[in-house]
Parts: sequence; structure tokens; C-alpha cells
Amino acid sequence: MSDTLPQISVVIPMLDESGNVLPLIDEIAAALSAYKPVGQNFEIICVDDGSTDATVAEVQQAKQKHPQVRLVRHANRLGMSAALRNGIRRARSTWIMTIDGDRQNDPHDAPRLLDQAWAKDRDHKILVGGIRVNRRDTTGKRLASKFANKIRKSFLNDNCPDTGCSLKIFPRDSYLELPFFSGLHRFMPALLKLYGHECVFLPVNDHPRQHGVSKSDFLGRAIRGTYDLLGVIWLIRHTPKPERGEEIT
Repeated sequence: MSDTLPQISVVIPMLDESGNVLPLIDEIAAALSAYKPVGQNFEIICVDDGSTDATVAEVQQAKQKHPQVRLVRHANRLGMSAALRNGIRRARSTWIMTIDGDRQNDPHDAPRLLDQAWAKDRDHKILVGGIRVNRRDTTGKRLASKFANKIRKSFLNDNCPDTGCSLKIFPRDSYLELPFFSGLHRFMPALLKLYGHECVFLPVNDHPRQHGVSKSDFLGRAIRGTYDLLGVIWLIRHTPKPERGEEIT
């Protein structure tokens, strides 16, 4: 591994994504290599969340082609938030990009999001997220997502139209300062906004799933999401804006 810190660390949670792994990593590598501020200076951290198919073997195969690829593996399924957390904790860059392992996000949207994230300077506290247009999911999944986004926005006022879109870019340290819970990935905009961050959302492509099946459990997700929403409302009401203080020399 190079001693030079990467410009961006891409974190991909994966669960039974055999068939998606190799083309996704090829697409990410191609998109970032063509983006001049990054070039070859990136890393891709694949977090396998207890897959039972050939996902891990395919990541190992991708590592032979792309030396920037790293693999973190959970012995048991821990969930998306834990997968993201463990990947981000191991990231070497000060900036994180998250993306789904099912290839429904388009890696070629990443340069536009990075342009927005780095428009002011690399120290700017900002989250840039995607808004999926022309979604290619089932009608039930689209309606469930639309309803969940409406409820969340009405209570949290986070101005995030599509918190379920995994394509996001944000500073690593900002994420690691957030309180961790199992549904954190759905509430990042609200919490980062609470912590004084700018949140910007740009339209991105959405592709139909080519391999594997969705892991969404609509009823279970709705129940867990309700508990999480109540918890986040409590956090927002009881968490003062962080003040780092000034070191006196």
C-alpha cells in the first residue's frame, strides 16, 4: 500500500452481491481515474457483511486488478450502518464516498458530487448526497421510500429529498463524531446539519439491479425506522451544537 494518503476513500457495504462486484469496482476505478483531482490516488474499501455467496472471492479477484481495493469482512451480518462504520473507520482519506454494492448507483456521478464537495476548500464541512431520478425499483419500494422520506422530512426538517440514496460524499472525521446506532445511514443529513454542516443534494442516475435480490424488508424497516426517528428527534433536541474551543499557546 502506498504511503501517500488517498484523495478519496470509497466505502461499499456488500451482502450477497456476487455478479455485481467486479463490474462495480471497474466502474468506480474508471470514474475516479478520469477525474483529475483524484487520478489513481483513491482506495476502495469493500465491507462484506456476512455474505454466503461468491462476494468475497470476487472482491479478492478485483484486488488483483485494482491494487486500491481493500476488503473488510464481517463473520456475521451486522447491517448496513455497521458495515459503513467499519469501512469508514479503516479509511485512510479525510474524505469518504459511500455507494451501494448493487450497482444501482452510478459511479460516473461521483465527479459532480466531488466538484460540489470541494468547491470551497477541502476543510469545508459539507455532505453532498444524490437524489435518484427515474428510479428503477419496484413500485412498492418507490412508494415506501417516498412515504418514509416525507415523514422524516416533516419531523426533522433536514431538507433531504432522498436519504435512501447511498451515493454520498462527506468528511471522515465529521461522520465519526456522530452518535452511532443501527439506522444512522438514513439520518446522516439531519445529524450533520445539527453539527453545523452544509447539506447539498444533486440529481443522480439510478440503474435497475442486474444481479442478486434486494435486502429490503418493508415492514421491519418501517418499524425500525419509527424507533430510529424517535431517537433522532430526541438527539436533536438534547444535543447542543459542538464547540471545539480554541487552544491557547
